[in-house]
Amino acid sequence: MKAEAVESGEASTIIAAPKRGINRGISIADLILRVVAAIGTFASALAMGTTTETLTIFTQPIIIRAKYNDLPSLTFFVIANSIVCGYLVLSFPLSISHFIRREARITRIILVIFDTAMVELLTAGASAATVVVYLAHKGNANANWLAICQQFNNFCERISGSLIGSFASIIMIMLIIITSAVALSRHS
Repeated sequence: MKAEAVESGEASTIIAAPKRGINRGISIADLILRVVAAIGTFASALAMGTTTETLTIFTQPIIIRAKYNDLPSLTFFVIANSIVCGYLVLSFPLSISHFIRREARITRIILVIFDTAMVELLTAGASAATVVVYLAHKGNANANWLAICQQFNNFCERISGSLIGSFASIIMIMLIIITSAVALSRHS
């Protein structure tokens, strides 16, 4: 009987050690994904917010300017990315605290709730901007909207690149939610 007690004690320490290592790995992954998503949303908001291009028509004295704030969908995109970036930066301390207190369930639940809201906001902003970018590239013959990307090439490249960064951030935040869910399931 004594031999069995020693063996079961050894087995429990072997099982407990990987759990701590996995929780630490999840906390590290959470922080890295938050940093990458914050950089992506910041870069997307910055790229879209500073996008402007001027076109001069030489046959007539007309100057045409394309700016992101001419279209409400692109303005919403910049605001949504800015809000999500601010949230992610403000969530860094809680994410870092998960290194110290690995068993922190309440803060993880709060982060999952807010992460879900932020991914929804970011998806709404990116989707609204995607429609405008698609129309800028392709136009719509039925509505008599012409594609403007042949004239405003730099403008279209920047707003398209901004969308890529935003959609990459959406994927990062979804991965954050998954890692938080895994961490919560390991605590129960």
